[in-house]
Amino acid sequence: MNPNAIEAVQALGAVGAASGAGQAQAATPQPATGFVQWMEHGITDLNKTLLTAEQGVQQLAAGTAGNLHDVMLQLEQARLAMQVASQVRSRVMEAYQEVMRMQV
Repeated sequence: MNPNAIEAVQALGAVGAASGAGQAQAATPQPATGFVQWMEHGITDLNKTLLTAEQGVQQLAAGTAGNLHDVMLQLEQARLAMQVASQVRSRVMEAYQEVMRMQV
């Protein structure tokens, strides 16, 4: 591969990062933690949703739940969030396996 092409791609990445932040940044490469942070945030949100639904069920069983409708909405949100997480996991694993099958 052409080294000038690699430098051009790196320069474009630096320009995009600088314009997105609104400040000029040095052209030093930044660690690629965006995906990791996105996954951590998603898992944290999923956990909060599941805990909220579990608390709602416990309150319903104890007879202290304010509204059955709210508990059912929490359960449905937790179910949908779990389905999304499962689909994302499947797609990430498929992409990883595809990359591993690539011949270099």
